[in-house]
Amino acid sequence: MLKFKKVVVGVSGGVDSAVAALILKHKGYDVQGVFMQNWDIADEKGVCSADADYKDAALVCGKLNIKLTHVNFVKHYWNEVFCELVREYESGCTPNPDILCNRNVKFRYFYKYAVEKLGADAIATGHYARSSFGPFLENYDEKSGVRLYLARDWIKDQTFFLCQVRQKALQRTMFPLGDLMKSEVKRIATVNGLEKIAKKKESMGICFIGNRKFQDFIKEYIEDKPGDFVDVDDNKIVGQHNGIHQWTLGQRARIHSLEKPYFTAKKDVETNTIYVAKGTKHPFLYTNLIFTSKPYWIHSKPKDLENGDILDCDFKFQHTKHWVPCKVCQTDKGLVIKVNKYKRAVTPGQYAVLAKNGECLGSAKITNSGPSHFTLYYLQDKKINNVPSIVDKYVTKITEEEDYLTDNEDVKICVNR
Repeated sequence: MLKFKKVVVGVSGGVDSAVAALILKHKGYDVQGVFMQNWDIADEKGVCSADADYKDAALVCGKLNIKLTHVNFVKHYWNEVFCELVREYESGCTPNPDILCNRNVKFRYFYKYAVEKLGADAIATGHYARSSFGPFLENYDEKSGVRLYLARDWIKDQTFFLCQVRQKALQRTMFPLGDLMKSEVKRIATVNGLEKIAKKKESMGICFIGNRKFQDFIKEYIEDKPGDFVDVDDNKIVGQHNGIHQWTLGQRARIHSLEKPYFTAKKDVETNTIYVAKGTKHPFLYTNLIFTSKPYWIHSKPKDLENGDILDCDFKFQHTKHWVPCKVCQTDKGLVIKVNKYKRAVTPGQYAVLAKNGECLGSAKITNSGPSHFTLYYLQDKKINNVPSIVDKYVTKITEEEDYLTDNEDVKICVNR
């Protein structure tokens, strides 16, 4: 069995990576920290958050008496994450930079640097995730390949963000926090003299935007391109926007001339039109059919799909939402996913992440969604001819009393009730 002695930990300055390093140190591994700087442009206040994070990372490593190396991955992040992000926004999609960063930077260039430059046997991160090789690679078996499992803390579980990580790096990655709850992690940090780090506010949203409005940030990289907001119900112009790249599906359009709130329902790149729907529960915002590009399977293609059958599993395309049951079939172009609850604002550019029996199977980029609930109900209500009878199977009018048909709530909201 391969012996893992030297472990390089990605230390971010936060409590999770700090405790991951602490646990490895207590277990007797030769631990070294790496602070990955992926961004070096100041925010609107002239502050680069990486500077403060590095100071906290240095504090952690000083407390643990381990070496910390500052590695600049700004060029890699810019070329392989940020430029892709800009291209996606320009095409009307909404990318997920965290998934791209894990795939292209953390579990590629960081892994390569740790192994080739620092002589690491393995890397470790503070992600809430588990693998079939165990938290410390005690079950390592290169021939069998590694499987990615959901974390014990199902609220903090971060396998969603790891859904595109390749086998080579995953096989040599330790996840010391996979079996811990967030509350336990903070307690461990506090009793080991890292109270300051334990109380540090967690980073939320896209790190390089800071406190700015997204529209103000993105206009620095993509020129404004004014167009119309059009009401999906009557096809009338209700306002103007400064570019489809500034809006994502499901987002409130904030058209000041209108009393009731409208929400982004569809973007037409060719005409530069954003179609908006009145009310957050408008049926145009909901669908239960999703189309994707070709998938990436973390371990292997599920046997059901390999045999040409339908795969029953769980789906999500937003980290904070619940997993919901779905049926999946694969075509030459990608996946067709039918979920058992109508999902709001299914967004091209995001990733459809699939799991089954506690295992994250893989993911695929969403390219489009099927007919909205609004479209199907309209066809049925108008009794338009030549509409397949299968439409009836998918159509159930959403009312206040029928919210069980939809799945909108964040995991944390449900837990707090």
